[in-house]
Amino acid sequence: MTSNLQAYDPRVDTPVPHHPVYDYDSGPPVDRGKFAIWLFLATEVMFFTGLIGSYLVLRMGTAAWPDPGERLAVDITAVNTFILICSSWAMVMALHAIQHGNQAGLVKWLGATILIGAAFVSVQAYEYGVLLENHMLPNVDIFWSTFYAMTGFHGLHVIVGVLWLVCLWIGAVRGKFTQKDHLRIELGGLYWHFVDLVWVLLFTIVYLM
Repeated sequence: MTSNLQAYDPRVDTPVPHHPVYDYDSGPPVDRGKFAIWLFLATEVMFFTGLIGSYLVLRMGTAAWPDPGERLAVDITAVNTFILICSSWAMVMALHAIQHGNQAGLVKWLGATILIGAAFVSVQAYEYGVLLENHMLPNVDIFWSTFYAMTGFHGLHVIVGVLWLVCLWIGAVRGKFTQKDHLRIELGGLYWHFVDLVWVLLFTIVYLM
């Protein structure tokens, strides 16, 4: 008679515990540079949010707020806003160029972004000059105090952005960026787009409302 019992083989019947396999060489899920710039931009968002919020509180708490159209060169600033928006487009083209290995295109579009950004700062400086010549100083009233505070801080951010892009442009001329290594261009572009977006908000709130 043949037995139905089979020999117990621990090598076959013993379950093998499953242990997850971790890839410790894969690196962080987000690049450190990108994490740092997003963290920095988050602090900048909080800064400008507080600045704009304070402006709105002061404006709503003032019985008679001056009409910005009667005090400011809205038409010139509208053109200047369009100029700054164009600089964002040029920055996009610069990043697109290096992503496709076009170093000459990177140099060209970075240079265009720098020139447009410098033009924006020049127009704002001209506006400041005209206002100061007409004795429109920050200590005249709350309108001018908030105006210079908001546009002045933003202007400083634009100047920092232009200097940053100049450094990137010098690196691009020297061929330091490639199709696979262009993270610094991307980080500079993130900052520049942020500065442009903030100005659109400031222009709407300060000049048009």
